Amino acid sequence: MRAKTVITIACFSAVALMICAGAGLRAQTSPSPSEPAASTQDSANDLSVAVGKTVLVDTTWPIKRAAIGMSDIAEVHGTGPTEIIVNGKAPGETSLIVWDTHGGRQFFNVTVRASATALNDSLDAIRRELRTELPGQPLKVSLENGNIVLRGTVKDLDNSSRAVKIASTGGKVVNFLDVNVPASDPQILLKVRFMSVDRNKSAQFGINIFSLGALNTVGGISTGQFTPPSITGPTGGSTTTTNGVTTITPPSAATATFTNELNLLALGPGGLPFGVDIEALEAKGVVQVLAEPNIVAMNGKQASFLAGGEYPYAFASGLGTISVEFKEYGVRLNFLPTITPRGTVRLQVAPEVSSLDYTNAIVISGYEIPAIATRKMKTEIELSNGQSFVIGGLLDNRDTEAYQKVPFLGDIPIIGKFFQSMSKNRTNTELIVLATLEMVAPIQAADPLPALKYPTKFLPPNSGIPMNTPDAKTAANTPASAPPTMPVERLMESMKPETPLMVQGETGNFGGSSSSVTSTTAAPTPPNQ
Repeated sequence: MRAKTVITIACFSAVALMICAGAGLRAQTSPSPSEPAASTQDSANDLSVAVGKTVLVDTTWPIKRAAIGMSDIAEVHGTGPTEIIVNGKAPGETSLIVWDTHGGRQFFNVTVRASATALNDSLDAIRRELRTELPGQPLKVSLENGNIVLRGTVKDLDNSSRAVKIASTGGKVVNFLDVNVPASDPQILLKVRFMSVDRNKSAQFGINIFSLGALNTVGGISTGQFTPPSITGPTGGSTTTTNGVTTITPPSAATATFTNELNLLALGPGGLPFGVDIEALEAKGVVQVLAEPNIVAMNGKQASFLAGGEYPYAFASGLGTISVEFKEYGVRLNFLPTITPRGTVRLQVAPEVSSLDYTNAIVISGYEIPAIATRKMKTEIELSNGQSFVIGGLLDNRDTEAYQKVPFLGDIPIIGKFFQSMSKNRTNTELIVLATLEMVAPIQAADPLPALKYPTKFLPPNSGIPMNTPDAKTAANTPASAPPTMPVERLMESMKPETPLMVQGETGNFGGSSSSVTSTTAAPTPPNQ
């Protein structure tokens, strides 16, 4: 027996009825035969039918024409002068317009629902797929107001996303799942050893020869590489007569002024006005740098280390304005660990070693600004627990020689060495970075804490009360343990990245090493050396 739904349409008033499949209803209002028949009714009526079902629309006036919007969703057929039927073909929404012979029209919003059998089959298929893909996890699937509702508890966020994707094959999903609270992320310890050796060797030799009157000659011979003495020639004598008294001033001898005495200074014996200024110097130096930072970081969180400091230097940034900028130097390490699905750690690491270089310093307006000698690198590697890596080969070998001589005199065999000067500088720098990665856990409450071995004891405290806060562990001051499960949205909210920690002197960039502060002063004071 076919389920029948009847809707009677009046020309002056529309009656909209939504009838479930299987129910029958007939509503009819008959106007008086003397009333005029022409009428227009543009208000929409709601018409609902299930897929595979039929609804009957019955009108008072004869039907002239009927049109359906989407023929793939529903179809309309006329069964008599005042009757049409609407068949549901596929779930969806469309429109129906009916014109009568008296000029009136009616609009219908037609909703075609999925059949109960099809919905049950779809839900059963979703339940089977969830049991197959997510075994052992209690999940419930229901249909409410045309939406698929998921309830239950899953192991993690990945299983929650997979359950939503499976359920979305049947329509719109409302996720009411709970998730087991995951364990805390593992702690990643990076043990780094910076080993740096700087060696330098220099040799200098030169002679400045000068005469203050020997052999009636005043002057000197120099290659110019080492500052020679400044010679002032002799002055002639003078005779003056005052009140009949004659005064004779003898001539003065030549003088030599030394701004750089070099290493050796010798004058001729017996007051002989002849001398030599000799530079003969050899120097060797060794600088060793060793730092052993141990840094712990969370998965996906950046950590940094700096053993050194900041030095200020001033520069003119405008008329009457002196700016002071701070530059960091020392042993620095920045690294960012990420645990891969394989259980290894992908590590972005950027070690750096820098030092102040006063050899290449410059002086501006009385300010001595040193250069910065820097050795740094940045790389990305992948390690397992306990594995190590070495960054080596950071060598810097330099050999600088300066040779000067007096023309012609410097080419004379044997004697020509006294008219030559030489300066040699050799430097050798070597840097090795050794890093070991380990997965670590916090020290338990009952285990002893590590402490330094102090050479001398500190003064005893003023009171015998232990300096710890709080002194007693109670339910009021002890944080409660995390619940075993929580809603998906709450867990995702707790896993959002935190606001990055900003430290004074950092720029926020990976491996950044400078910050600046500007001040205005009329008479700047040079920084302390």
